[in-house]
Amino acid sequence: MTTIGDKLQQVRTRIEKACAACGRDAASVRLLAVSKTFPEAALREAHAAGQTAFGENYVQEGVAKIQAMADLRGQIEWHCIGPLQSNKTRVVAEHFDWVHSIDRLKIAQRLSEQRPAGMAPLQLCLQVNVDAGQNKSGVAPAEALALARQVAELPNVKLRGLMAIPEPAEGFEAQRELFLRATALFDEMKAAGLPLDVLSLGMSADLEAAVAAGSTMVRIGTAIFGGRTYL
Repeated sequence: MTTIGDKLQQVRTRIEKACAACGRDAASVRLLAVSKTFPEAALREAHAAGQTAFGENYVQEGVAKIQAMADLRGQIEWHCIGPLQSNKTRVVAEHFDWVHSIDRLKIAQRLSEQRPAGMAPLQLCLQVNVDAGQNKSGVAPAEALALARQVAELPNVKLRGLMAIPEPAEGFEAQRELFLRATALFDEMKAAGLPLDVLSLGMSADLEAAVAAGSTMVRIGTAIFGGRTYL
């Protein structure tokens, strides 16, 4: 039987091969294990196999796991990667280390105001809708730089980069082309003086194309934990 540890190693090998294929150092790509809908035991198994960063899409579920795994709090980095509504910002500010889905200033302002004193700044990524997907969250590319400049000025949070979830595309080149839209925007923002260092692109089906396009963080769920069952 293939364990979560085995699957983690398979994903790490994929990242290494993808980096080698485009002349990148494998250490330049972080692995974020997307653990939504999977139980605490699966996360503990992944942590025992060396995984330290976990992404949760649903706030209540994520907070419940953070609290249940409080014994590992200093060893695990918790990322909120799903759409975030105003009424959920306080609990996210109080529990998570990262938020990947900032698409409007109001959400970032609330997170900044509600981050508890004494906690490290909340690390933020702007979610950009690079292909105008009708059902996707994210700021329009043309509005992203202005939003980034506003978010970067807020206290108690730190803008780290961009996240994108393009519509599924067939084939490596088509996937890479979509990711390169995010990369171009990322480079434009850095050229404008924003000190960004994180490009959160790629999931189980397209991580190779994301790495080739410059991703520094891939969000992998199915390839680690298996298929999901939604009630």
